[in-house]
Amino acid sequence: MAEHNESAAYPVGLRLAGRRVIVLGGGQVAQRRLPALIAAGADVLLISPSATPSVEAMADAGEVRWERRRYADGDLDGAWYALISTNDPDANRAASAEAEARRVWAVRSDDAEAATAWTPATGRSEGVTVAVLTGRDPRRSAAVRDAIVEGLRDGSLTAPHFRTHPAAGHVALVGGGPGDPDLITVRGRRLLARADVVIADRLGPRDLLDELPPHVEVIDAAKIPYGRAMAQEAINNALIEHARAGKAVVRLKGGDPYVFGRGMEEAQALAEHGIPCTVVPGISSTISVPGAAGIPVTHRGVAHEFTVVSGHVAPGDPRSLVDWEAVARLRGTLVLLMSVENIGAIAETLVRHGRPAATPVAVVQEGTTAAQRRVDATLATVGERVRAEGIRPPAVIVVGDVVTVGTGTGR
Repeated sequence: MAEHNESAAYPVGLRLAGRRVIVLGGGQVAQRRLPALIAAGADVLLISPSATPSVEAMADAGEVRWERRRYADGDLDGAWYALISTNDPDANRAASAEAEARRVWAVRSDDAEAATAWTPATGRSEGVTVAVLTGRDPRRSAAVRDAIVEGLRDGSLTAPHFRTHPAAGHVALVGGGPGDPDLITVRGRRLLARADVVIADRLGPRDLLDELPPHVEVIDAAKIPYGRAMAQEAINNALIEHARAGKAVVRLKGGDPYVFGRGMEEAQALAEHGIPCTVVPGISSTISVPGAAGIPVTHRGVAHEFTVVSGHVAPGDPRSLVDWEAVARLRGTLVLLMSVENIGAIAETLVRHGRPAATPVAVVQEGTTAAQRRVDATLATVGERVRAEGIRPPAVIVVGDVVTVGTGTGR
């Protein structure tokens, strides 16, 4: 015969929808426990002479029925579950005895050993309910609960969905942030942890890919064969193909999907083929990389605006959509992306249209990563400095007086 363990508890999930639940006492314990009972659809009767304002508000809203009186023998008749939490020990003992006699599972806030049920520390994340019991140590229960829920939320603890309908593919366009794997959003990391297929950009947070389980197919977007088709069209086709195969697909991008990331082109292609798509914004390098280098893009009394411009097309090129003359007249901060190759021509154009040649400039290469480095110059010298220092993409270039008010000029 197995040895009986008085502290052991058998975990179970009670389905209380429409079933009678008695709550004795309207204090802080009831205030904490009632929302979950209400969410479970229980038919809750509160018996208590008084209640906290929050509990009273639940009664006023019709979420629970409230009889303003003390406990009386017979109150647990017909109950499926009881929460005994009055401030009267004699009433608690009497109610507990009635629960035992009527075979009603009951929790006692004042004496866990006398109860027939214990309330676990619970938490919820993305449709998962976590319930933890550690016997007589409620603080440990809460700590374990918090660790599990946080892991589910940030993706460090995976709880994959086992889809039963292969046709239910889905694509998430995830902004991975500027490069540091800790700077992806919680939602982005969670979706990445659930992916079957990840199509990654070169500028995405590469360290996150090492954390993926072996079964996840990782595809380098730069190496998708596209023959005579455009590279972007080939990426769109790959997203569509894997989603149609019933896969959970993550398109992992650097920064934010919609900031020079062609995210909308991919979202439109998916919409045209009826494929569900979730867009997860990311921390853009336009703000985060200057911040990591000690540069505020705005500063009181120095800059009341910042403008973000892509410099992948040089000034004067007929393909350029940038009004460089107008940009040069702005007095605030100018943040240049994809501009390493053309920075000399861009600086000359800005000076020619009125921006002072002595305007400070900072070039931050591989910002937020272990390889981050910063080179300082002015508009007059930045072209030569970039060449002399061997700066290569990815780099964010900041133009404006904010460069000299930060926490480290790097000179």
